[in-house]
Amino acid sequence: DIRSDKQIQVFIGHTDCVLSVKYSPFVIKNISGNSNVICSGSWDNTIRFWDIRSNKKELYSIEEGEEDNGIKCLKFVSLKNK
Repeated sequence: DIRSDKQIQVFIGHTDCVLSVKYSPFVIKNISGNSNVICSGSWDNTIRFWDIRSNKKELYSIEEGEEDNGIKCLKFVSLKNK
């Protein structure tokens, strides 16, 4: 919580240091309503998507191979339909 400067949630899943975190500008509709999503990239070569409204629930993960480069940068891109 940036207003109180206190930690309010911990997301468990990565097996190594987190190198990047990005807040999603998109809202995902699911069974329990709407989800606000953050995405994290780690030295463990995974990208994980987290539902911040459901208190720690991991929505999805992507594993990016065996290399030890880690996920250092994330960016959400909005695609427009023509």
